[in-house]
Amino acid sequence: MNEQGAVLLLAAGILVGLALIPFGLPGLWVMVLGIVGYGWLTDFHAVSGGLMAFIIALALLGEVLESWLGFRFARRYGGSRRAGWGALVGGLIGVVVGVPVPLIGSVIGGFAGAFAGAALFEYTRARRAGAAAWAGWGAVLGRAAAAAAKMALGIVIAVSVVFAALRG
Repeated sequence: MNEQGAVLLLAAGILVGLALIPFGLPGLWVMVLGIVGYGWLTDFHAVSGGLMAFIIALALLGEVLESWLGFRFARRYGGSRRAGWGALVGGLIGVVVGVPVPLIGSVIGGFAGAFAGAALFEYTRARRAGAAAWAGWGAVLGRAAAAAAKMALGIVIAVSVVFAALRG
């Protein structure tokens, strides 16, 4: 494959990856795969080992942030540790259940699942609907914050690799 094909692969990986992030799908990892493909096709002239380590570290940080923020916000809004775990589990289940609905299904499913998981887990502990609803609302806010954080990390990854490709 020529240089133009490699650049098209890189651009596609970046654009598709960034588009997947708000849907709760593994957009950062699609970006990583596109960057690895670009590096492989160009004999890793522009994509160094240090840049790859940086990009993979940012993708891992995005996953940790996604899990931690939903958990943390559920707790911040009065939920227990149990509500935090409910937000995490419910959000993951919601994304999977929502996938069959084109474009917005996984987004709605992720938010609804995080809310339902946190609220249900909190209700089974506290038996208070108000507290459970607040924990669920916190989980929704955490999921939104996580999507924003992952999008910011995706932009940092994109800018880093584009600058490296332009210099390379």
